[in-house]
Amino acid sequence: MLEFGILFPSILNGLTTGAVYALIALGLTLIYGVLHIINFAHGAALMVALYAVYLLKTHWGIDPYAALPIVVAGMFALGYALQRLIINRASHGRDENILLVTLGLSIVLENLALIVFRSDTRSIDTAYTLSVVAIGPAMISLTKLIAFGGALATSAVLLWIVVRTDLGRAIRAVAKEKQGAKLMGIDVDHVYAMSFGIGLACLGAAACFLLPAYYVNPQVGSGFVLVAFTIVVLGGMGSFAGALVGGLLIGVVESLGGLFLGESLGQIGIFAIFIAVLLFRPQGLFGART
Repeated sequence: MLEFGILFPSILNGLTTGAVYALIALGLTLIYGVLHIINFAHGAALMVALYAVYLLKTHWGIDPYAALPIVVAGMFALGYALQRLIINRASHGRDENILLVTLGLSIVLENLALIVFRSDTRSIDTAYTLSVVAIGPAMISLTKLIAFGGALATSAVLLWIVVRTDLGRAIRAVAKEKQGAKLMGIDVDHVYAMSFGIGLACLGAAACFLLPAYYVNPQVGSGFVLVAFTIVVLGGMGSFAGALVGGLLIGVVESLGGLFLGESLGQIGIFAIFIAVLLFRPQGLFGART
C-alpha cells in the first residue's frame, strides 16, 4: 500500500492534467452534440492553436496566458470559417461526407505544419515554467495549477453559454431537433458554424494553458485527441457534465497508471477504461440509453 505522501501528489497531478483533457473533450462534445459527427480534425486544430501560442511568444514576446483572448478569438474565427466555407459546402448535408472532410482537413493541417515548421519539437521558456507550489505533502507545478483553474473557469463559461444565453438555447434546439429549430426561425447553418467555432475556441484556451509546460510538433494533437475521444465515450456522447467528470477521472487514472506501471505504460489504464465502457456501459456515465 502506497503512503499518502506518494498517492496524494499523484492524484493531484492527475486532476490538474485531467482538467485540460476535459477542456479539449468539451469542444469535441459540443461539436458532436450539435452536428452529430466526430470531428477528426480536432487534434490537428489543437496543434494549430499550440503553434499560434508558440509564435506569439517567440516572435512578439506575448506570454501564453496573455495570449489567451487572441488565440481563443483566432481559433473561433478559424472554426467558424472552416464549418461555413468548407465543411458545410463539401459535405452536401451527409454525415459520412463530414467525417471524410474533417479527416482531410486533419491531413492537410498536419502536412502544412510539416512544411512550415518541419518535424522539430519546439517549446517555450517562461519565468514561471519551473516554479512549484506546495500543497500539503505535494509539490505541484505552478503551470499545472494555473491550467487546472483556467480549464475549469473556461469550462464554466462554456456551460453558461450553452445553458443561459440565446445562442445556447439555439444550440440546444438544433441539437435536439434540427428541422423543428429551422421552422422556428433559427439559422441552423449559423448555429452549426458557431458550435464548431466554440469547439475550436476551447482548443485555443487549452493550448494557452498547455504550452508553458508542454511542447508542440505537427503530430502533437494525435495523442490528445485519442484521450479526448475516450473521455467523450466515458462521459456519454454529447454530455458536458460527462466530459468534465470524465476528463478529471481519466487524468487521475493516467497519473496512477504511471505511478504503478511506469510513465511509459501510464496510458494503459485509459484505454482499458475505454474498452470496458464500450463493453458494459456503451452510453457512458452520463449518457441515456437509446
